[in-house]
Amino acid sequence: MTCCDLKCGLITGTVLGALIALLGVILIPVGNMFIENTVHTETVLENGTLAFDTWTSVDTPMYRQFWLFDVQNPDEVLSQGAKPVLVQKGPYTYRTRFIPKTNITFNDNFTLSFVLPVGAIFEPSMSVGTEEDIFTSLNLAVAGVYSLLDHRLANLLIQRSNSTLFQSRTVKELLWGYKDPMLGSTLGVFYPYNDTIDGPYTVFTGKDDINKVATIERWAGEPSLSYWNDPYCNKINGTDGSSFHPFLNKKETLFFFSSDICRSISAEYEGTVDLKGIDVYRYMLPPEALASPVENPDNQCYCTDPVITRNCTTAGLLDLTACRGTPVFLSLPHFLYGSNDLHQGVIGLNPNFDEHSIFLDVEPITGFTLRFAKRLQVNMLYGPSDSIVYVNRHHTSSLMHCTLLNSYMLLDDETADMFKKELIARMDLLEGIQIGLIVGGLVLFASCLIGLIVVCTKRSNNKKNLHC
Repeated sequence: MTCCDLKCGLITGTVLGALIALLGVILIPVGNMFIENTVHTETVLENGTLAFDTWTSVDTPMYRQFWLFDVQNPDEVLSQGAKPVLVQKGPYTYRTRFIPKTNITFNDNFTLSFVLPVGAIFEPSMSVGTEEDIFTSLNLAVAGVYSLLDHRLANLLIQRSNSTLFQSRTVKELLWGYKDPMLGSTLGVFYPYNDTIDGPYTVFTGKDDINKVATIERWAGEPSLSYWNDPYCNKINGTDGSSFHPFLNKKETLFFFSSDICRSISAEYEGTVDLKGIDVYRYMLPPEALASPVENPDNQCYCTDPVITRNCTTAGLLDLTACRGTPVFLSLPHFLYGSNDLHQGVIGLNPNFDEHSIFLDVEPITGFTLRFAKRLQVNMLYGPSDSIVYVNRHHTSSLMHCTLLNSYMLLDDETADMFKKELIARMDLLEGIQIGLIVGGLVLFASCLIGLIVVCTKRSNNKKNLHC
């Protein structure tokens, strides 16, 4: 090879290396645009997209775990006004996501409507006992008439039916219903549940604006709630929590609506965690979400009973009476983030952040929720009353904990593998090609450039020697 051929080859290699590296740099925005367009297309709720297939599928199991509180000293509570001593037992686990959404209808305004059938199937292998396990717990009928009726009339009903403040019932009866002897109707902490529906919901498909995808436009046919007598608290804000818009920002607050708690609520970014090889953003329910109006003025409209909430200074409690029609008070398990006076009414509570907080793990590129835990505690009120025999020894109102529940969903291995193959592997391949082109081009450019400098330097030296 002549010197001229070598020099031309090195010049060609230098230029080619620069072009290859430049191609790698150009592929970064082009690749990002391709990924963004693909994600936007696949996260729209319409036939044939990944989001729609996931949204309509019931393959990913969803469960509800229940822990029930067993009263250890019912006689002392009745005769002496003692604090109830509670022992928690569970979980009793039910599969709740096995019936597909029905009546799915696409509307002209880039929304779709659907109804969510509700049901629960007991999972013995995931439970500590059977549905026939017996617990001593608060008598739901007595607590109900205490809160809703004149106390003299309530006392008459209680005595005529030989009812008392406590009752012994099976897990199945307490959760899903039993025929109450005093009221002659069916009562249960979650009755009615099986064979009922949630909704109908109307949500945005994201076709016109991907940032609105899955956001609820209407629930039960209405654009807002009617429980709280305030536009802010009645606002239906966000999605149902199963998904959000793609390309999440860590700084933004996520909002979701839950018919279980009759309100919308927020979650904030806590950190990035690994879920079966997938990086997800963990969003937590912040303490101020259930703070007293003194600490969070936005919660003022959720304070409906100034007596129970000590003039709206009690934190950690949500009165669902207007929503449920029965005197039900919701809290986080063991009154996590709750005021001290809530803990003082009973013995046996031990709030724990890791076990009792609410979180969602959301894949930030697609906005899909891949794991969540919605942990709640259902409470009812009793005492004081001069007219009702069984609570006349209690001098203050007390909340009795009926049950603790955890609704959760965890990404299964098959779906995780599919997710990694369809999204993460393709992104990694594209990133590998980009990095490979940039690194390879720079190496070729640098090598040829150095070679070219060496050749030119030698040629220059040879000319000088010949001249001499």
